[in-house]
Amino acid sequence: MTRPLRVAFIGSARFPIHQPFAGGLEAHTWAMVRGLQRRGHAVTVFGGADCDPDLNVEQIIAARPQISDAARADVSMSEDGWLEEHHAYLGLMLDLAASDDFDIVHNNCLHHLPIAMARMIPVPMVCTLHTPPTPWLESAVQVGPCPVTFAAVSAHTARAWRSQIPSIRVIANGVDPDVWQRGPGGGPLLWSGRLVPEKGADLAIRAARLVGLPLDIVGPVSDNDYFSTCIAPLLGGDVRYLGHLDHTDLARLTGAASVSVVTPRWDEPYCLVAAEALSCGTPVCGFARGALPELLDGQSAVLVEPDDVDALAAALLHATRLSRDAARTHALAHCSQDLMIDRYESLYAELVA
Repeated sequence: MTRPLRVAFIGSARFPIHQPFAGGLEAHTWAMVRGLQRRGHAVTVFGGADCDPDLNVEQIIAARPQISDAARADVSMSEDGWLEEHHAYLGLMLDLAASDDFDIVHNNCLHHLPIAMARMIPVPMVCTLHTPPTPWLESAVQVGPCPVTFAAVSAHTARAWRSQIPSIRVIANGVDPDVWQRGPGGGPLLWSGRLVPEKGADLAIRAARLVGLPLDIVGPVSDNDYFSTCIAPLLGGDVRYLGHLDHTDLARLTGAASVSVVTPRWDEPYCLVAAEALSCGTPVCGFARGALPELLDGQSAVLVEPDDVDALAAALLHATRLSRDAARTHALAHCSQDLMIDRYESLYAELVA
């Protein structure tokens, strides 16, 4: 362990950092902060409303901009949510620029201002890259000398950013094996994640039905139109939607599942769902997209060509026979929260020194 540090951790201002999580970004923030706190670091989280009170969160979106009627009448006026988020991060970065309360800043949000304004703060900044390049983030990197040290959640994500950021560390996400414990398996297939088109839950339903295997679906309905048109009509019989669960209930369900089905229509930057499944001893079956091939191995997962539902259906039967011990062993060696925090601690110590 490095010496105790004072860490400013910039989280999402849009979604609360508490269970059940809106997505993997909030889950990653929660796991990182709790892990750093347990190791003795003084972590202050800057985020939105309704966050977990145990995280020591300073809310950054409470002071909303007071926009005049004249300004609102301007044709370029942005929608309120965008403007409030921009105002929150602008105020935060100006405060950090004038502060000597921290040894290091860790940017774990997707907003461009922390990167664009990093030159103003008096301590090093680490930024975790959770997504492929976006126009706003690319602009922030290019606006001038960028002193930020970047860490990508996978080698796949690092490659996607190479043209903009030549030097990128790779620090894979990790899950807590004490929460995501090995389960007995033998239950229905499980699909978990945000219910949006790019996550492809409808493809998992089609594959499960082709081979007659029961399937449970868990996660927040983030796109109502997609859920009502592509998911709800397919529910019934052996396919159930169980809602949005916290980690305790989701870990229990994952450990009881025979296989975790992962069906992205896009290139997943990491896929936390797969790491959670492996930690529970549950084999993974899905599409070989994005970071999934580097996260998984042939002992604990079966991957097929993207969007091939027939191949996925056949692979599901094979995945049910994979070793649950091998899945858990792989997770402990490659996907553990302690390993992730060890690597960030080493990076912090290097930059502070």
